[in-house]
Amino acid sequence: MKRALLVIDVQNVYFEQGLKVIYPKGSLDNITRAMDEAKSHDIPIIVVQHSATTPLSKGFQKGSESWKLHPEIDRRYRDVLIEKTLPGSFTGTILESYLKEHKIDTVTITGYMTQMCCDTTARQAFHLDLSVEFLSDATGTLDFSNYAGSVTAEQLHNAILVTQALRFSKVMTTQEWVESL
Repeated sequence: MKRALLVIDVQNVYFEQGLKVIYPKGSLDNITRAMDEAKSHDIPIIVVQHSATTPLSKGFQKGSESWKLHPEIDRRYRDVLIEKTLPGSFTGTILESYLKEHKIDTVTITGYMTQMCCDTTARQAFHLDLSVEFLSDATGTLDFSNYAGSVTAEQLHNAILVTQALRFSKVMTTQEWVESL
């Protein structure tokens, strides 16, 4: 098994009012712990950053403060930074070719939002015949409400973890992942 750690969209927008990640508590600490452990075990670290393609996508306008990587992520070592414009980290990016070039067969998912970019990327990786590890406490989300209904961050997060564990990923805590290295 050759792993890569994916750190998806840990950007300032998710620490501001309006899109502030609230569940699970401590997700940023677990993401940075995973990054530090990956570095100490020579596991490639791939940081993914979302950029808006329209002015209507507030918070993700390239170059804005909200768009920038969280300082705790930005200051840490990474092997590559990939910019994406859609929820899936593989779509329109170099991610697949990078993984193939480095003979990586397993990706570990961390970052934001559990139900959007993390879930989509995990499913894409599964479809590419990669093994996927999904860190339950190093991904996160917030409460949502729209015309279809409402859901708490905890309910949404847990529903995605259950779905991921059904077929797509090995769901584990950061501690379990560290112990498996």
